[in-house]
Amino acid sequence: MHLDYPDSFRELVRQFRRLPGIGPRSAERIALWMLRSPDSKPDQLLSAISSARANLKICRLCGFFAEQEECLLCRDEVRSGRELCIVESATDILPLERTGVFRGRYHALGGKLSPLDGIGPEQLRIAELIERVGAEHPSEIILALGVDVEGEATAHYLAELLAPSGVPITRIAQGLPAGGGVEQADQITLHRALANRGVYGSR
Repeated sequence: MHLDYPDSFRELVRQFRRLPGIGPRSAERIALWMLRSPDSKPDQLLSAISSARANLKICRLCGFFAEQEECLLCRDEVRSGRELCIVESATDILPLERTGVFRGRYHALGGKLSPLDGIGPEQLRIAELIERVGAEHPSEIILALGVDVEGEATAHYLAELLAPSGVPITRIAQGLPAGGGVEQADQITLHRALANRGVYGSR
């Protein structure tokens, strides 16, 4: 006779395995912890998931997560009319915001152009972007997109599309990461680091 966990436990493991990055062993450990640990509080977890599903929306302007029609950043009138930073995904907004350097607004495209995957301009929030630029008249448009082939194609497409607006269009500089040396960098990174070099120190 083959011994295995009861059906209800195996179903719990199967559900955890549906989560990204969770393999069979990790799913089993999580399930055991949820059932045996006094700190797991499964009822609170279920309540938090239900609340998030019920209350979270996508901000109608920037595409970030919100509990109202617009997120806190888009409701901040101090940021109105300032730079507009374009990113691929809503999850790209927080890392930029946490730097404390940028004080403008954001616009998440919801992806990047990838014809091989069937993703064209119609599948992204590009029409909404054009409408925003016309309505808000930002002082600058900043392209903060990835440096892969699709990111480059998206940046070039947007630069051409938005050029008639007359708003200055820039792209975030790319180069060596903090703590990284030249010997670890690939050719593309070194090329960008050299091309985007700036003045060091005072003159």
